[in-house]
Amino acid sequence: MESALPINIAIVGLGKIARDQHLPALAANKAFKLVAIASPHNKLDAMPSYPNLQQLLEAHPDIAAVSLCTTPQVRYEAALHALRHGCHVLLEKPPGVTVSEVMALVNVAREKNLVLFASWHSRHARAVEPAREWLAQRKIVSVSVNWKENVRVWHPGQKWIWEAGGLGVFDPGINALSILTRIIPGPLLLKDAELSFPANCATPIAAKLALQGSDGVPVGVDLDFLQTGPQTWDIEVETDAGRLTLSMGGTQMFVKDKAVEIAPGEEYPNLYAHFANLVQQQRSDVDVAPLQLVADAFLCGRRLEVAPFVE
Repeated sequence: MESALPINIAIVGLGKIARDQHLPALAANKAFKLVAIASPHNKLDAMPSYPNLQQLLEAHPDIAAVSLCTTPQVRYEAALHALRHGCHVLLEKPPGVTVSEVMALVNVAREKNLVLFASWHSRHARAVEPAREWLAQRKIVSVSVNWKENVRVWHPGQKWIWEAGGLGVFDPGINALSILTRIIPGPLLLKDAELSFPANCATPIAAKLALQGSDGVPVGVDLDFLQTGPQTWDIEVETDAGRLTLSMGGTQMFVKDKAVEIAPGEEYPNLYAHFANLVQQQRSDVDVAPLQLVADAFLCGRRLEVAPFVE
């Protein structure tokens, strides 16, 4: 059941992801009414725009929710301010620079009876839940992840991604980890990691992870930010009933190399539909498992220095 009135929401951070995904998804969702934008460098035509969240909330006390699309390095402070102001908060991925930041926000949201949503958008790709349901009935033997894309195409000029807290190749790679931790039953543990850092960057440009699932199931993860030609966002799961493959970031599903028909759906519309339900139910949804695996990789991974990255 939808609320009688739409939820007044603001977007904080008007970069590429906000323009490409959040704005269209909000425009198509009757549960929300976009009221204002906060961004230090960008404005939206015909929409009240402010240089920061503080000024936005002072001008619009009727804002009930904020969608934080900032760079991760400043997300905690913005989320904390929004929660203290009485707003429900949607966090773009990753939900914070550290696990500690996110858990601190969970406590604030709980104290104030507000909704906090760590929005792993790739989990809302249309084939993820069908894959999860199929795997729940099978014995998993092994898992292989290949998540490779061209940073120059997907993140042109975004210097923040190479700075501490920007995640580097884990910015797209955490999407794969968010799907993995959704479809594979039980916890995933990091057993080994190799991270390749450009000589001029604080974050890795490639990574290889060895994870272990329940009953010792091996999970290999291969991430690369310099893929040219066709881009690769694939997860293959070998089971006692054959191989399941999720391809194109979780939008396509194959069983024994045969395509499985999946109901239509798109990530960000599904994500905002879930956020609306959370607000209506007064329930938070914060899973730090994908971010924890990245943190474990940085903590335990072997560092390799590679050639400097030049845009």
